Formats: sequence, C-alpha cells, structure tokens
Amino acid sequence: MNRVPVTAAIALGDDALVLAQRLGEWAGHAPVLEEDVALANIALDLLGQARTLLSMAGDEDQHAYLREEREFRNVQLVEQPNGDFAHTIARQLYFATYQQLMYSELATAQSELEQGGLAALAAKAVKEVAYHRDHAVQWTLRLGDGTPESHERMQRALDALWRYTGELFQPMEGLPVDLPALREPWLAAIGEVVARATLTMPDGPDRTPWAAGAGRQGVHTESFGRMLAEMQHLHRAHPGASW
Repeated sequence: MNRVPVTAAIALGDDALVLAQRLGEWAGHAPVLEEDVALANIALDLLGQARTLLSMAGDEDQHAYLREEREFRNVQLVEQPNGDFAHTIARQLYFATYQQLMYSELATAQSELEQGGLAALAAKAVKEVAYHRDHAVQWTLRLGDGTPESHERMQRALDALWRYTGELFQPMEGLPVDLPALREPWLAAIGEVVARATLTMPDGPDRTPWAAGAGRQGVHTESFGRMLAEMQHLHRAHPGASW
C-alpha cells in the first residue's frame, strides 16, 4: 500500500473543515430559510471531505480539536469572517471554483498516490463542489445584476477577498496537481461570472490573484483564533467524552 501524502491531506482537510465551520455559523441567520438549508448542506459536504482527509493523516478528532492555531494548514481565504451575505458568496465563488478545478485534476491523476485514497475522494468531491460553485455563481449573478445596493455589496466583497486568492495556487507537497497551472483557468472562470454579473474583476498585479497569505505555513488572520476557540471548546471542555 502506498503511503498517504500526509501534508496534502492535512492542508486540504483543514481547508474543508474551517470553511464548514464558517458556513455553519449561518445556521438560523441566512437571509431566507432556503439558504439556511443550502449553506448547511454545503457545510456538511465539506465536513465529510474534511473527515476523510484528516483520517488519512491520523485521528480526525485529534486533528480537528486538539491542534493549536499555528498547526492548522488551511489557506487564509476560508477562515475569513462571513461578513454580509455577499461576502460569504464571494468567498464561496473563489474557493469552490478552485476546488472544482483542483479535484477534477486530482480525480484523473494517474500516480502512486491513487491507492492512498485521494483520487477516490476527489471523484466524489468534484460532484459536490460542482453544486457548491453553481450555488455561488447563481447568487453572484443575482446580487451583481440586482439592485444598486446588492451590486455594490457584491463588488465590495469580491474586492475585499481578492488578496487571499493567490495562496490557492501555491505548490503543495504530496499533491499530484500542478496548482500554479490552475491559476489561468480559475481567472477565466471567475472573470466570466463577474462579467455576467455586471461586476468588475478586482484590481491586483495584472488583475491576477495576489500572493498574500501564509496559512499553509500556519500563519493565520486575527479572526481565526476566535473561530478555532469556539469550534474546539466543547471537545476540550469534556476530554474523552463520547456520545
């Protein structure tokens, strides 16, 4: 049996776990009941991905609840606070588009890592993230081409989160996917949606994603520590407890 790429499994698992936690914060607070359900379902999909990935690296509960902030390897994009609904949708559009491209490549990768379970996970996950992206696309169009206020909020959200997108395309040890090569198709996919929504691509060096963020190295933004404390509180308060 080939060895599971632990570094990649933890990084991808942390991405999914942290974003699932952020989306779970919308429970009972979404603009309409339908969105409560939709965001909860997306969060559960991501949680399922996180459990599978973190299990590849050891005990999933240990990784989720007993690591310190600097031990998490998620990109800074997924840990950003929900903000208003447009902010959440912009985060989803950026990340789900990346996940769809990455998992599509991973699902077809012919490498020694296939027996480690990543390819099988990717084959399932790519179907899930296709829905996640479609949900974000439809809301981006609805908000961008809606009222003047919704248009302004959607543009402001895209601009605010742009600086965190460059980290998505940094090479990852143990992952048989050329992440830097995904930048151009990601830009094209995002640009197409932004244009349809009558919005403008955020400014950056040549309008390409900024390289800000060092979440893969364990450096996180201020809000992450508070989110992590809330996520881990129950488990740490009752060590060894089981249902």
